[in-house]
Formats: sequence, structure tokens, C-alpha cells
Amino acid sequence: MQYGQFCPIAKATEILGDRWTLLIIRELLNGGRRFSQLQRGLGTISPALLTERLKTLAAYGLIVKRKIPGQRGHEYFPAGSCDALGPILQALGEWGMRYAKDDLVDEDYDVELLMLYLERTIAIEKLPGSAIVLRFEFEDMRKERIWWLVVDDGHVDVCVKDPGRDVDIFFKTTVRTMTDVWLGHQTYKSAIKKGALDIVGPSGLVRSVSSWLRCGDYADVSTAGCA
Repeated sequence: MQYGQFCPIAKATEILGDRWTLLIIRELLNGGRRFSQLQRGLGTISPALLTERLKTLAAYGLIVKRKIPGQRGHEYFPAGSCDALGPILQALGEWGMRYAKDDLVDEDYDVELLMLYLERTIAIEKLPGSAIVLRFEFEDMRKERIWWLVVDDGHVDVCVKDPGRDVDIFFKTTVRTMTDVWLGHQTYKSAIKKGALDIVGPSGLVRSVSSWLRCGDYADVSTAGCA
């Protein structure tokens, strides 16, 4: 879209104002490099539209597309102009926490996105040993009710099928409750006290859950916080 204005905001919006563009940049700045990784973080975007948006970002010099050596497909890397958007997205996220959090609807509570964000924010260094398994049961889900986070030798994987390993910590809650805790709309302590969240495991890990299963980057903006 061309606005026909010399205003810098108008020119920036011509590049960044299309649907999905800022979320694609969010994923790139969060470390997404391959097409499938970007799709996972974006959810319902169609492959055709993602391809189109990536072409546009490359044409404006915001990303660099490189072929994966010895493999099919490409990787996408943020250029300096894309990295420069980091503080802008941070400020936009903080604005959203302050002024848009009351606009959440049921459809916004996506279990796949929740598990991806939990995978990204787990603090491996705060967990005992090099391997641990977390099991999540979401009582409000008919399908995809049980999920696992498997931490192994510095890597975290989300599983929708039983990994066949002993579970160290059990979570029983709803997608809405766990999402609200991750966002900082309520704390772990308040959710447990209300009976909306049950965590079973070693007492030390349960007490310190907010230090190793951390909340999102904007949780501190919320009045509730995370702890």
C-alpha cells in the first residue's frame, strides 16, 4: 500500500503495515530461521502468504535469504534494519500488555503457541541435571489434551506423543490459566491458590517454578507479575 506521503511513519507503514509482517519479524528476531520454524510460530498463516511476505522483506533489505548447504530449502536471517526493529516491537508488546490485554477472546488461547512459548522461556540452567520431563494436562482440551516438554542435554522439545520417559513434574490446568500465567495476568501462586493450576513434583522445583518456567518478556508490565 502506498500512502503518497513523505512522512517517515507513512513510509515505514508501507513496508511494515501488511498483515502478518510484524509477527514474521517477531519470529525472525526470536531466532526462527527456516520456513517451518517461522510457520510454527505464526500458526494460521498460509504457506503462500508467508512466502510472499518473506519475498517483500527481502526486497526491502530487511532479511537475507540463504540456501541451506547440502540440503533443500533456505534460511532467513534478519539484516541490520530488521534488528533495529527490536526495541520497537518491545515497546509495541508493552503497549499491548497495558492497553489490549482485555481484548483477548477464547480463540486467542492457542495451545500450540502456548507450548512453543513455554519451550522458549524454560531456563534449563535452573533445572537439576541434564534431563527432565514435564507433562501438561489441559482440562479444557478435548484433542491435544496432553503435552510434554522434554529437556535433554541443553535442548528442549515439545512432544504431543508420550516420549516414553519417566515424568518429573506434572502440570494440570487449562490453556487459559497457563497462558494468563505466562503473560503475567496472574501469578503461579495465585493460580495454585485458586485451584486453577496443580503442579506435582519435587517440592523445591514446585516452589521455584517461576524461576525455571519463566513468564514472557512482558509479564513485568502486568500488575500481577509472574512469581
